[in-house]
Amino acid sequence: MIFGRKNLLSICFKALAAAAAFILVFAALQRLVTPKYASYAIEGGLLREYYDSSMDHDVIFLGDCEVYANFSTVALWEEYGINSYIRGSPQQLIWHSYYLLEDTLRHAKTPPKVVVLSVMAMQYSEPQHEPYNRLALDGMALSKTKIDAIRSSRMPDEDILSYVFPLLRYKDNWRDIGLEDFQYFFKDPRVSINGFMVRSDTMPAGFIPAPLPRASYDFGEKPLEYLEKITNLCAENDIELVLIKAPVLYPHWFLQWDEQILGFAEENNLIYINFLGYTDVIGLDYSKHTFNAGNHLNIFGAEVLSRYFGKILTDELGLPDHRQNPVLVSIWNDLAREYYALIDLQLSEISTHGEILTFLIK
Repeated sequence: MIFGRKNLLSICFKALAAAAAFILVFAALQRLVTPKYASYAIEGGLLREYYDSSMDHDVIFLGDCEVYANFSTVALWEEYGINSYIRGSPQQLIWHSYYLLEDTLRHAKTPPKVVVLSVMAMQYSEPQHEPYNRLALDGMALSKTKIDAIRSSRMPDEDILSYVFPLLRYKDNWRDIGLEDFQYFFKDPRVSINGFMVRSDTMPAGFIPAPLPRASYDFGEKPLEYLEKITNLCAENDIELVLIKAPVLYPHWFLQWDEQILGFAEENNLIYINFLGYTDVIGLDYSKHTFNAGNHLNIFGAEVLSRYFGKILTDELGLPDHRQNPVLVSIWNDLAREYYALIDLQLSEISTHGEILTFLIK
C-alpha cells in the first residue's frame, strides 16, 4: 500500500512536470513567432507599451493615427505640466476605443480626469481589415475586457483563440523568424513616447482630391452605440469626455459627419473641437508641419497643435500643472531625453541619408 502511494505520487509529479514543460515550451514558441514590430508595422507595438508606464495619467487619448501621430505628450508636459498618454493604434475603431477605456479604468489606480476621443472612426460600422483588428487587440493585456473586445471586433472568419494564443495564428511563420525575434524575445522594443510616435521628416501637403459622394452620410448603429457607451462610462467615472477631429487634410471629413457629432455633443453636454476650423489660429503650416502630404502631422506640427490644445485643457477643464511634483518631473525628464534624442537622430539621418532610418526608442 505504501509502495502504491509512492508510485502514485511519482506518477503525479511526472505528469505535473510534463505539463509544466509543455506550457513552458508552448509559451516560448508563441513568444518567438509573435511579431516584435521592430522593423516593420512598428505601430503594432503601441498599445502594449501602456502597461509599462509607472504613473497614472490625467488625460487619455483614444483613437487611430489622428491621436498617436498628431499630439505630442512631451509638449503637453513641458508647456502645461499635463500628464497624458495616447492609447491609439492604426484604424482603431470606436468599439476598440471603448474597450481600451474599460481596460484603462481596470489598470489605472485612479481614473483619468479627461478622455480625448477622435471621432474619425465613426464612419466605420464594421471591422475593415483583419491586420488592423489585430493591431488594435493584440497589445491589450489578457482580461475579460479583452475577450469582450475580441467578441465585438473579430471578422466573421476569425477565431477568438487565435487572439488569446498567437502561436495558433503564427504557427506557419518559422521561415520568417529573424534576428529581432531573438533580440526582443524578453522585452519588446519601444516605439513611442507615452503613445506618441515621433516623425521628424517633412512632406508638404499638395493637391487634395475632392471626395467622392456617398450614398449615405449617416453613422451606423454600432459606432453610435459605442460612442454612447464611452459617454456613459466616462460619466460614471466622473471623467470629462472631449470629442476631437484632428487637423489633417486627408481622409476627408464630411460636413454631414461634423453636424452629427456636433449634435451628439450638444445633446450630451460634451466639448467637441474640429481642429480643421482653427488651423490659422493654431498656427499650422501644411508646407512644413506634415510628413506625408497632409495625412499626418510631423513632430513640429504635433507640438504646435499640442500647445494649442493644452491651453484648452488647462483653461477650460482646469487640469492641474504637475511640474512641481518631483516624482513626475523625474519620469518626464527621462521621457523628454528620449524624445529629443530621437528627434535629433532622425534629423541627422534625414540630412545624411535623405530619410529616417530609426523609429525605435533607444
